[in-house]
Amino acid sequence: MKADISKDDATPTLDDVARKAGVSTATVSRCLNNPDRVVEATRARVMEAVKALEYTPNFAARVMAAKRTFTIGAIIPTMDNAIFARGLQAFQEALHARGYTLLVSSSAYRPDVEEEQIRALVARGADGLLLIGHDRDAPIYEYLERQKVPALAAWSFMEDGQIPSIGFDNRAAMSALAKEVIRLGHRRIAMISGISQGNDRARERIEGLKDALRESALDVDDLEIIETTYEVENGAEAFTQLMSRDVPPTAVLCGNDVLAVGASLGAKRLGLRVPQDVSITGFDDIELARITSPALTTVHVPHREMGRKAADALIDMVEGKKKVVSAKLETSIKKRHSLGPCPGTNDDPDHP
Repeated sequence: MKADISKDDATPTLDDVARKAGVSTATVSRCLNNPDRVVEATRARVMEAVKALEYTPNFAARVMAAKRTFTIGAIIPTMDNAIFARGLQAFQEALHARGYTLLVSSSAYRPDVEEEQIRALVARGADGLLLIGHDRDAPIYEYLERQKVPALAAWSFMEDGQIPSIGFDNRAAMSALAKEVIRLGHRRIAMISGISQGNDRARERIEGLKDALRESALDVDDLEIIETTYEVENGAEAFTQLMSRDVPPTAVLCGNDVLAVGASLGAKRLGLRVPQDVSITGFDDIELARITSPALTTVHVPHREMGRKAADALIDMVEGKKKVVSAKLETSIKKRHSLGPCPGTNDDPDHP
């Protein structure tokens, strides 16, 4: 004998939500799919009805109707530190506000893994992809074009790249920081960089430092660069190597804040004072830069603004609303306590 199922036990429908909220089914649909197109009071009433009825939208029906999955994929190089966390959080928040879900993968800075993840996300129906930087082989971009999956690059700006970018000029940003280091009298300068192969951000930061040296008539050939992966202990080891030279640097510029914190740790182990004996700078201005001692002079990257703008631009590409053009965001130098004048020089080289 078949058990009776009361109406109260039946799965709630879109009509049920509409009746409870006192609106049309079209309004309920807009609240769920395009909440920014519904006035706040109506949206709140609909969402109260959704919660009270424990209504779950029919995702398959939504996908079929819109011919989209309302998912966006993002492939970042690492989840091991906070370099990408703030920007990705803002990216996810902006996606959510427009009814999209984020899927995240990490490539461990390996191009082959990134390509696998791009193909996997496309196979799972991602409507668009956020990629970090522009350094990848042309066939990958050709594949995305054939699949008609829009892609956007972040954390790097390239006006004429194969895909649009919402990012910043890594080369100019590092050049500006290096000029400040040179202004403070430093001439023996070294760099601890991330691995530059396959990483346009690291490569551009190296070139930015070289630009500043050339503009100041300093010999680029004297610049010592150690490339390593982005880990605190690696930064410490690289710093120790640099300071073991017969003529050690008076300033060490690091490719990001994680390496700079490692360099500061290396200085403590060697009994060196920062910045009295040696200056250290970072890049990114993540929280670690502010709480380490001494606090890092670094390049501030507008991570949250970049994440929000990247999400809006990528959704516009997915929905075909308008042509998206690359946007360059401004960086700035955050002066803290890890950078000081070169030992033996005046405190303010502009006023001898």
